[in-house]
Amino acid sequence: MECLKDGVQPLKDLTTSNITPNTILTNSHGPNPRLTFVLERLVTHLHDFARETCLNTREWTVGIDFLTEVGKKCTDTRQEFILLSDILGLSLLVDSIAHPRPPPATEGSVLGPFHTHDHPPLSAGDFLSHDPQGEPCLVLCSISDTQGTPISDVEIDIWETDSSGHYDVQYESGRTDGRGVMHSDKDGKFWFKGIVPVSYQVPNDGPVGKLLALLRRHPWRPAHIHIWMRKEGWDGLVTALYISSDPHITSDAVFGVKSSLCVTPRPACSSEQQTYNVHEGTQVIQYGFVLMGEEDARYLRDEKNREAMARLGKGKWKLDGEEGLPIVDLD
Repeated sequence: MECLKDGVQPLKDLTTSNITPNTILTNSHGPNPRLTFVLERLVTHLHDFARETCLNTREWTVGIDFLTEVGKKCTDTRQEFILLSDILGLSLLVDSIAHPRPPPATEGSVLGPFHTHDHPPLSAGDFLSHDPQGEPCLVLCSISDTQGTPISDVEIDIWETDSSGHYDVQYESGRTDGRGVMHSDKDGKFWFKGIVPVSYQVPNDGPVGKLLALLRRHPWRPAHIHIWMRKEGWDGLVTALYISSDPHITSDAVFGVKSSLCVTPRPACSSEQQTYNVHEGTQVIQYGFVLMGEEDARYLRDEKNREAMARLGKGKWKLDGEEGLPIVDLD
């Protein structure tokens, strides 16, 4: 058989039936076994998709143009590709695979396209939002492990929209509001003052919005507050708290809602008004977060990954010992 240098076969006389194994073979000579594995599975499914749908050149061009427009819409404060991943259900799927969380651990949700890395620091009781039009809200939370032991000094990244349903980065003023970073205290507690979250539409002025319209899908997200928790030795948690009475609670455009993350605000009682210095009529949201230890999460993730490998059947794959991810077995 004719070969080029390094044992690579010459690529000629390729057809719909042999293009896939030849592409996989060509991609299999790199030094990164994880990249080789990912590309092997991507090419396999991508080629099968084209064959199963009888994809034609016009549709392929439309797809390329669509992805190009998605890239053009991305900025430092707006990630259209994350939004695309969200509305296709991929974001939630990836989080569920990477962070399996059986009860009583708190379930994850989607990060969304409007997280930033420059949240201002907050102390207990600070105002997250200064929107005078928003309904005042007191958020009282705790963080513990799966045995109920409080976890102190957890970094908590929090962000929400204003009362009109817009994040601060959607305004040209550049003013930061509705977001901040705080830490749990020695008893695992944290609290802040914000506004009762409102439902809003995901950005629909770009290619993802046009896709939603073509699919006759609405762009609404139910009211929620985003939360991202991190501490060394603990499995990071990206999640959100959703208002249970929201009309879009069962039809979230990005599939982020979990029943266990739904909360019902209630009026602050007189003792809470005094303790936390809030006015009568202020709404209260309470929630207890439960984190998984990093080792427990790793063990569960490895088990799930082994099950995934078993479904692939016998082949030249194995789990990487360092990260526990499927890789090509080069031995």
